[in-house]
Amino acid sequence: MKGIAMTETPKYTEEQVAAIKDRILEALETVIDPELGIDIVNLGLVYEIRFDDNGHTEIDMTLTTMGCPLADLLTDHIHDAMRDVPEVTKVEVKLVWYPVWSVEKMSRYARIALGIR
Repeated sequence: MKGIAMTETPKYTEEQVAAIKDRILEALETVIDPELGIDIVNLGLVYEIRFDDNGHTEIDMTLTTMGCPLADLLTDHIHDAMRDVPEVTKVEVKLVWYPVWSVEKMSRYARIALGIR
């Protein structure tokens, strides 16, 4: 009808999206930084995950240093890990540099594993 905006019913509820994001995080925990031997989630490198009804997923992440030579390798591993989340149909990894990564972003597990207090 002309002049009336029709809204679609979302494919996923808020609870379902939250559960999918949890599964995405679990999959990202399999992506290990080869230099440190700790996954990118516990290192605090993953800043934000956006997931839409079409399964398009954007992951904002950073690296421990701006000139890190592992960016492409980690991005490839992220794409591989997302294959384990059936709701994800497309992945875009965005490298962001703000806020700047610091040791404080690491989980307690990562700090203990690396001997950092």
